[in-house]
Amino acid sequence: MSVKEFTKELNGKERVEGELIKSIFYSLLVSFGLFAILYSFSLKNIENFIPKYGFFIFFSILSYAIVLPSIRQIRAYQRFACMSGMMIGMTSGMIAGFLPGFFIGSTNGMFWGSVVGMSIGIFIGVWNGRCCGIMGVMEGLMAGFMGGIMGAMTAVMMINDNLRVAGVLVFVVSSVIIFALNYMVYNEMREFPRGRKEDYWGIISLSLILTTLTIWFIVYGPRSTLFS
Repeated sequence: MSVKEFTKELNGKERVEGELIKSIFYSLLVSFGLFAILYSFSLKNIENFIPKYGFFIFFSILSYAIVLPSIRQIRAYQRFACMSGMMIGMTSGMIAGFLPGFFIGSTNGMFWGSVVGMSIGIFIGVWNGRCCGIMGVMEGLMAGFMGGIMGAMTAVMMINDNLRVAGVLVFVVSSVIIFALNYMVYNEMREFPRGRKEDYWGIISLSLILTTLTIWFIVYGPRSTLFS
């Protein structure tokens, strides 16, 4: 029954869950808008840009759109029980590290995919995990560290074995996990009032920063000898 209630809340206006879909929409809007501008002025002049990089940039943008709204949902409630906060930090850090690690690792190699994936995963994992104190922070730190390396390693291991199909599967499974995280937060906090209200500028800013970083790395960034 609570899953049905959660899906109803996604269209509601009272709780933060009703803002998740809007957050995804705004993230996609600004990220694809930025990509369209960059493509019109510069990226279209790169030979075979869409066949070489289009798939990985597209799914990177989708990845940020599903991960970033969790920050807004968790900030709205501010404080969580220890076990819930640890799960939040672990899930956020792992998915936020694995996805960019995988897609950047697919074009730039394992080292740089790991570096970028770890950086993003640790940042988001710690940010979300701090909702329960040091244990959540540690979970976010460890999960972001591991997720970034695992994502890049998976991409390089599958470079000649249906890499793009694997990318779709990775994204779908990660989306289900993030949806489950959103539901878990709702299920834990549905009896508690919202503690913080904020606008969408945080989601918009992070989307622009992460999209810019990802496009630059994929197109112009350093690459391992395997991709040079």
